[in-house]
Amino acid sequence: MRFGLFGAAQAQRGGPDVDSAAGFRDYIEYVIEAEALGFDSSFIVEHHFTGFGQVSASLNLLTWIGARTSTIRLGTAVLVLPWHNPVLLAEQAATLDLLSGGRLDFGIGKGYRYNEFAGFCIPMEEAEARFEESIDVITQAWTSDTPFSHRGRFWQFENIVVEPPTVQRPHPPFWQGAGHPGSIRRVAARGHNLLIDQFCSLAEVGERVALFRTETEARGRRFDPRGVGVARAFFVAHDAAEKAAALDRRLAGQRRLASISQRPDGTNTASIMAYSDTREASEESALYGSPDEIARKLETLRGMGVEYVLLNGGGTSRENLRRFAREVMPAFQDRAEHAPACVAPHT
Repeated sequence: MRFGLFGAAQAQRGGPDVDSAAGFRDYIEYVIEAEALGFDSSFIVEHHFTGFGQVSASLNLLTWIGARTSTIRLGTAVLVLPWHNPVLLAEQAATLDLLSGGRLDFGIGKGYRYNEFAGFCIPMEEAEARFEESIDVITQAWTSDTPFSHRGRFWQFENIVVEPPTVQRPHPPFWQGAGHPGSIRRVAARGHNLLIDQFCSLAEVGERVALFRTETEARGRRFDPRGVGVARAFFVAHDAAEKAAALDRRLAGQRRLASISQRPDGTNTASIMAYSDTREASEESALYGSPDEIARKLETLRGMGVEYVLLNGGGTSRENLRRFAREVMPAFQDRAEHAPACVAPHT
């Protein structure tokens, strides 16, 4: 199995005596240590308007991390395409790929939080159409060495060549967050990699992996389990009380995020919003507990064909990260030579 990180830093708000950058610096050091411990990647989320101090400019943060590291892959999980000019985004992402020596994993999604679409004054009903058009533009931008023009529903570009070129050819790997069966089929149809969210149950993980494998092979391509990243919250607890307290914090955080994500009429049907709002469901989907408890869940995931797990949480605690690397990872790491946690991008 391969292991990466999933999540982001937080910047505290306050008066002149508050160092808002402290959380970002702590996260950068966390990723640097993760690289030394043998983690393959760091996927960083993009969110806006939460008031929680979350990362809003993930490519900027990844560029800084890329300058402080040498091997860890730099992932976005996810950049929400409906909010971005696709050509400007292609240029910024290509710059990161170039400067990092080809370490970018380009994770993208449609978005699911109502408050973010409302803040950008973009109707959620346009999300899918904007998303699909942006993928087409970005792919062409990265693969065209001669000027091209685009006339779409949302974007128009005239006689452009996107610079700089990416190091990875034909382009950095695309990773798509998807949960609904139709969305997973579209990921497979494009030849992209799949990201599975941290809240879905173990049974749902198995169903999504199986569907993606079937759809990939039906298109004549070999299924590579390294092309599926499964996000899981993790916490290596010293005892039952510490585990219980961590689960309480996780469930409170889920409910807080649900409150800003839901539409006023309660009709948000995004797959990430469909989790069961119970303590039992929250515990079942997370890697919380002793090393043995965590190992049993990882064995279950591996039995479903999961070979790439993205770990979220631990409060960016470096001791928690070390315990996982020391007490859990060795039993699951391949004996073969270490390979990149990505698959070659498809044309």
